[in-house]
Amino acid sequence: MPGMGILSASHDGTIKLWALTGQPLLEMIGHTSLVYSVDAHSSGLIASGSEDRSVKIWKDGICVQSIEHPGCIWDAKFLDNGDVVTACSDGVVRIWTTDNNRFCSDEELATYTDIISQYTLTRKTVGGLKLMDLPGVEALQVQGNNDGQTLIVREGDNGVAYSWNSKELKWDKIGEVVDGPGDAAQGQVYDGAHYDFVFNVDIGDGEPIRKLPYNRSDDPYAVADKWLLKENLPLTYRQQVVEFILQNSGQSNFVPDPSFRDPYTGGNAYVPGEPSSSNGSAPKQTFKHIPKNGMLLFETAQFEGILKKITVFSATLASDSEQKHLSLSEADFSRLAAIVKVLKNTSFYHTSKLADADIVLLLKILKSWPSQMMFPVVDFLRMFVLHPDGATLLLKTIESGNDVLMETFRKAVAIPVHSPNVLTILKAVTNLFDNSCLHQWLKTHCAEIIDSFSSCKPSFSKSAHLAYATLLLNYSVLSIESKDEQSQAQILSAALEIAEDDAQDADSKYRALVAIGSLMLNGLVKSIALDLDVKSVTSSAKASMDSKIAEVGADIELLTR
Repeated sequence: MPGMGILSASHDGTIKLWALTGQPLLEMIGHTSLVYSVDAHSSGLIASGSEDRSVKIWKDGICVQSIEHPGCIWDAKFLDNGDVVTACSDGVVRIWTTDNNRFCSDEELATYTDIISQYTLTRKTVGGLKLMDLPGVEALQVQGNNDGQTLIVREGDNGVAYSWNSKELKWDKIGEVVDGPGDAAQGQVYDGAHYDFVFNVDIGDGEPIRKLPYNRSDDPYAVADKWLLKENLPLTYRQQVVEFILQNSGQSNFVPDPSFRDPYTGGNAYVPGEPSSSNGSAPKQTFKHIPKNGMLLFETAQFEGILKKITVFSATLASDSEQKHLSLSEADFSRLAAIVKVLKNTSFYHTSKLADADIVLLLKILKSWPSQMMFPVVDFLRMFVLHPDGATLLLKTIESGNDVLMETFRKAVAIPVHSPNVLTILKAVTNLFDNSCLHQWLKTHCAEIIDSFSSCKPSFSKSAHLAYATLLLNYSVLSIESKDEQSQAQILSAALEIAEDDAQDADSKYRALVAIGSLMLNGLVKSIALDLDVKSVTSSAKASMDSKIAEVGADIELLTR
């Protein structure tokens, strides 16, 4: 650091400033995992990047800003103008600035917010349970079995506990579920991923300390094998590593899966005190990323930005004598604001209500406004359908013979394509999967929806590609549940197009590959996938530098044997 000393980044999560004489001058504490990089600017600001997925900005030894990323931060550097450049484990280099004249577009910011939200949500646990695995608030519509029965549901980014009240026949809210000191949320981050444990392993012989990541749900024998191969260590260490894992993870009573077979000897897992045996049933295939269960959604929104854009468009219409009648009234804006208030309060989705007039207003705007002005209203609808009442009201309108939803879809994907329309309708249709009451509509229109979006692909932005891959992934789950072979074949073909496209970003390709693997494993189209040369897609995926793509490629390869 010019004029002051030397900065160091440490594996203990701290940043230190040292005098040139070797004396420590300042210690900055704030990161929760290894710090990989640190840099200083002439303004006196310091930037640090960590395995905890954050870049922190420091001033006078105090953290003044923390910027979350969707992965580990390998490097963070200042540019001369004060901007910060970050290199993230998701393969993306980003530039951060305080100059509002050079901010990214609202669309790009919203996409990044979605990525962070999805990343956080898929890894968040409450009370030791994965948030994504919890049922939604619609589960509260089913009566309990006995008085005092407890149910934990997902409400937004929180897990909320309820108790069944048999006298009043309703679920009473207990409160939000939080993780205790021993829960998985208190785990550690290694190589950009969360683990219950990251052990320091000293193998002696003057060798450096090795890091061994482990989750309680993992098979310790499989973890040991993989780790030994990665570290280029003898497989004779295997049992020692397993015993080390079990002892340090508090799983001394672990019982190995009887179907386990050593990949090198073909024998069962060694169990101390048990006689060895070379006989047994065929090994059970296990997969890391497939099948996909549950739906992925786009659950975050900048409501203020959406309302602002609607206000601007309404004012534009009001200034045109021929379109003035399409502009919104004060009462309309008041109703939109009231809807936003309900949608923002996700913790009360089980009790809050939306009115018939709410969906009538939204659909009236979608039906009457010019196509180039519809995208903020579609974005509004995207969030509206995540509310149980919103989905029910929309279905009620459709069943009355007024399928404005399909009209809106066709209007949004009409040629010439308007990119904001395509992106928002992609996300809106994807969010329809959240409520089972709309699944029949999705199944009915599956072919048209996929065909239409496929035709729009040449105009897709990066965000649209990700949304499209997410849509296909959700459709794969739905088509497997309904055993719809025709839809599965169409989804498979569309997903293969993404997987084969070298220009696709890692997240889009990953979701497409998970859809392919899920369809092959639990669907009815494995033979079709083989006919479409899924093996070449698998080979390409396995060779990817992105670990999750390589892993799902390995999953699919098991299905091709």
